[in-house]
Amino acid sequence: MNIHEYQAKELLAKYGIAIPAGYPATSAAEAVEGAKKLPGPLYVVKAQIHAGGRGKGKFKELPADAKGGVRLAKSIDEVSSNAEEMLGNTLVTVQTGDHGKEVNRLYVTDGVDIAKEYYLSLLVDRASGRVAMVVSTEGGMDIEAVAHDTPEKITTITIDPAQGFMPHHGRAVAFALKLSGDLAKQCQRLAAQLYTAFIELDCAMLEINPLVETDDGKLLVLDTKMSFDSNALYRHKDVEAMRDESEEDPAEIEASKYDLAYIKLDGNIGCMVNGAGLAMATMDIIKLNGAFPANFLDVGGGATTEKVTAAFKIILKDPAVEGILVNIFGGIMKCDVIANGIVQAAKDVNLSVPLVVRLEGTNVEKGKEILDNSGLPIVSADDLGDAARKIVAEVKKTA
Repeated sequence: MNIHEYQAKELLAKYGIAIPAGYPATSAAEAVEGAKKLPGPLYVVKAQIHAGGRGKGKFKELPADAKGGVRLAKSIDEVSSNAEEMLGNTLVTVQTGDHGKEVNRLYVTDGVDIAKEYYLSLLVDRASGRVAMVVSTEGGMDIEAVAHDTPEKITTITIDPAQGFMPHHGRAVAFALKLSGDLAKQCQRLAAQLYTAFIELDCAMLEINPLVETDDGKLLVLDTKMSFDSNALYRHKDVEAMRDESEEDPAEIEASKYDLAYIKLDGNIGCMVNGAGLAMATMDIIKLNGAFPANFLDVGGGATTEKVTAAFKIILKDPAVEGILVNIFGGIMKCDVIANGIVQAAKDVNLSVPLVVRLEGTNVEKGKEILDNSGLPIVSADDLGDAARKIVAEVKKTA
């Protein structure tokens, strides 16, 4: 789960982390009220969407030379005019894709005199099984270019979760950022605070970009992004309450109600699979056969009729779907039970696109028999390769 910048800063402030003063707003009037509480005379008006690259982004409805999603304002009137121009319009960034995201929230913050920008993030490094701190002296809007063109300017420091954050980790971060004296001490303290927040809040990613050194020698978190392990949200009701469903795909929201893991993709073959690894393999083999998956959808270990029906409905809401491939391994759930669920679900949703089903596991022959005798145009497959070839061929027939 992702949250907005202003929400992330509220959480970080609870850990004693220094952030500029700021106020969220959903209208130009609220933006002005927030700005009036700040010392000024420089303000920053920031679009709040779940995507990076806001500063270089462009609004669909505005002229090409209009400012992006992060704007400086030198007066209250400029705060108001910028807010009115941004709210309700669609911001397109390198991370949103061409469709962009509608701006419904703003964050008005105090201006900061910046001497230097840095980059600092924490994430789970699954290769090492540790938390990784990724730091660079080249913070700011072009960090992606730094990673691509000059990767030697990026340092990764891993932390053993059994040992936790130690003083030498903080010193390593300060050294990588080439900080000394009081700035180095501030950096070591900040690194420890961020690690504590990352662990206690069950974060998947915590990014500070930029972390800035001010003209008066202070380190401030100027912008931050946070995402959380959705499986741990039951431990953090305060974080879960920050969820902004307007930033999420409606199909993904619907899927979450049935405990389905669904992510929309850009292809034309809908996928319904039990198990994340099997789902990834299914998507790969569809591409190997010359087509593209329309989604990732994991129905989990308990593929009940209700879940299967909900999955079919969610897949078919995507107008790009021209065929569906169901790939189920019957372990805990028997294949005949799953087959009955597929048949019932196909009838309930009045299936109108080709459907190929590959079953394997307990009672697989009974399951195939149920599918074959259903009276529905369901194509059975013997293995995953056979299933991929058949669904691609069926879609080509109807094209």
